[in-house]
Amino acid sequence: MAVDLRRTRPLWATAAAVLSAAALAACGSGGGADPAAAPAPSSAAPSSAATPTDVAPPPVKGKLRGYATVRQLSDTADLVVRGEVEAVGFRVDEVLRATTGSTVRAGARITLAPLPSGVPDMVHMSKLEAGQVVVLYLAQDPAAPTFRTLSGDFGVFDLTGSGAEAVATTRSQTMAVSGLNAEDPAASGHGFRTTLGQLRAVAAQAR
Repeated sequence: MAVDLRRTRPLWATAAAVLSAAALAACGSGGGADPAAAPAPSSAAPSSAATPTDVAPPPVKGKLRGYATVRQLSDTADLVVRGEVEAVGFRVDEVLRATTGSTVRAGARITLAPLPSGVPDMVHMSKLEAGQVVVLYLAQDPAAPTFRTLSGDFGVFDLTGSGAEAVATTRSQTMAVSGLNAEDPAASGHGFRTTLGQLRAVAAQAR
């Protein structure tokens, strides 16, 4: 049977309109794009929880501490000794001061360690050599039975003579104290000289 195309055209138009309306309704009912089709967040994106801002900066290997007076050296030192530098170690002839618990006595031999590496001031320090008679202000290494002079040359006094009147002179002129109990600005940078007896007296008063 023949179909009258003039009658079917309105039906096709009506069907097309219904299909278009249905498609638009389906798109609007989701309230937006399909979540499954949304791009996943990148795992490389920075997270505020992974980038804290209160992290402490790394420690700086800077300059050594300076000391202005013999009293400061005495208060800080774990051990203050008079003696002679040997080829290996140091022979203690007198203990001027020792912290509680120290087992170092006159006649003992102790090991001296160099300053920590990475300290710029190291290049300006002298070396303790065998035969030198000195008074040393020392810090003990907590991890080993060794000692270091306080801030290198600050903790070294060369001795000349004998007895209480022996002359004690700072090893360095610039890295040196400027007084016994009080700083002397006029003497700063010129080294400091005193006597063994004076060093003993200040060490006896140390905290």
